[in-house]
Amino acid sequence: MTRMQPILRAGGQLALLIALFAASAAHAQDIKIGVVNMSSLIEQAPQAQAVMSALRDEFAPRQRNLVQMQTDLQKKQETYQRDASVMGEAERANLEREIRDGQRDLQRADNELQEDFNIRRNEEITNLNRSVVQQVQTYARAKGYDLVIYEAVYASEAIDITADVLSALQAGGNGNSGK
Repeated sequence: MTRMQPILRAGGQLALLIALFAASAAHAQDIKIGVVNMSSLIEQAPQAQAVMSALRDEFAPRQRNLVQMQTDLQKKQETYQRDASVMGEAERANLEREIRDGQRDLQRADNELQEDFNIRRNEEITNLNRSVVQQVQTYARAKGYDLVIYEAVYASEAIDITADVLSALQAGGNGNSGK
């Protein structure tokens, strides 16, 4: 029975949509429907490019620090490979420990950088998604749309308003460009 629940839920949603469209069939010429491709909007929005640039700038110092740590570690490894045979036992053991600790520190710093970057990127993407949705809503209200859908299986170009909303995003979000 649990396997059928998602099917029934999807079927119920489809039935609801069909009922809504059937109920409004008499007024079908009065309904204005648009479709947007949200992933395309988010990828192409100038705000997305600004967000990624700001993130790169924010994490650049830590990335440079990581590169410096890697360079220092590589120099120690080269020194070890070149001079290990002529080093004293204590000096060689000390350098081996420094290399081992350096590898561990580098790995830890790299993991922390990736985690922090992913957290910040997700925060910014969430904010960007919210902003794009607001822009779609603003555009739809300004243009008199009754319904705007995203994630449609199929939509003709006649009702695809993605390019118009993108133009509004590029224009600074006034919602009045396009159709």
